[in-house]
Parts: sequence; structure tokens; C-alpha cells
Amino acid sequence: MVLLGVAPYLTALGEWEYLLRPVVLAVILLVFSRQVIDLRVSRPISGVLIGVAVFFLWIGPDVLIPGYRDSWLFQNSMMGHIKDGIAAEHQTNALVLATRSLRAIILVPIIEELFWRAWLMRWLINPNLRLVPMGAFSWSSLLITAALFGSEHGPYWDVGLVTGIIYNLWMVRTKRLGDLVLVHAVTNGCLSAYVLLFQKWQYWP
Repeated sequence: MVLLGVAPYLTALGEWEYLLRPVVLAVILLVFSRQVIDLRVSRPISGVLIGVAVFFLWIGPDVLIPGYRDSWLFQNSMMGHIKDGIAAEHQTNALVLATRSLRAIILVPIIEELFWRAWLMRWLINPNLRLVPMGAFSWSSLLITAALFGSEHGPYWDVGLVTGIIYNLWMVRTKRLGDLVLVHAVTNGCLSAYVLLFQKWQYWP
């Protein structure tokens, strides 16, 4: 959250911004979260298939309907506007691209699943997490978490909302953080490959 808040000021660091973020995030995970990170996976094949399907969900509307995301429903003062996730001067920097890919594929899935599925979904049911097992279900917690997850993705809130519902249901089904990290990592891995192959920088926030 702090990094998101100070992001406009980090641009002064140039390419070092892209190296600083993953280092800071990795240190925070190691110091504060290592005891609760469980990467064991119960359904690896299903997780990979769902992750790939969600990737196609993300790019599908823009590929099938040219100009789809130009609508005021997606780009407005509340949701923001689409912009490249990497400054033009860094789009050919191999170190920056590699670092950004690793952050998207490894760090972001762990951090976001710890927050959205492992914490918020349970906290909305009961703030005393000891009383709420991983994957506990209530419609209100599932839908609120999905809505907030969608809003986090700005102009892509629609696919973010559907993705949130899919991920939330997968947590209810598997009840494992590792399964959610896997599906999220596969989606982000596919998106990162798509970004690099077709220069679709807008998919890297």
C-alpha cells in the first residue's frame, strides 16, 4: 500500500524503481509473512487450466471487440485511464522486463492472495481469524472481496470482478493458499508473456 502511494515519486529513480520494488516486497514477505505462506498445491492441473482460462478472460473483450475499453464505463475519473505499465524508455531494457515479469509472476500472487483470499474473505466473516478456516464461505464476503478486487484494477474492473469471483470460489473449493497462488501466478505469467510478445504494456499496472 505504501509503495502504491509513493509510486509517482519513485519514477525519479528511473530503471532502479523496477529493481527496488521487488526487493522491498520480498523482504517484507520474508520478515512478516513467512510463517503463514503455505505454497502446497492440492489441484495443480486444475489450477493451471483455470489460470490460463482467466488470462483469456482478461484479454478477450479487447481482442474480440475493438475499442471496447474506450467506453466511459471503464475509463473515467473514478476508475482512471489506461496507461502503459512501463515507461517507454524502459520497454527495451532486458533487466527491467525480467524484474517486472518476476514480480508479476512470483511476488504479486503471494501478496495479493495473502490479502484478498487468506485475510479479507475470512475477516469479513469474523475479524477473529482463528475462528474462520481458510476457504470459509459466505456470499457477502465472497462478493465484497470480488468487488474490491475488481475496483483495484481500475479500467479493467469488469474482468477484475469476474476474476475475483473465480478466484474466491477456487479458494472455497481448495481451501489452500498455495492453490490460489498457483492460479494467480499462471494468469500473470500468461499476461506477462502476452505483454512482452505483443507490447501490450497496459496489462502491466
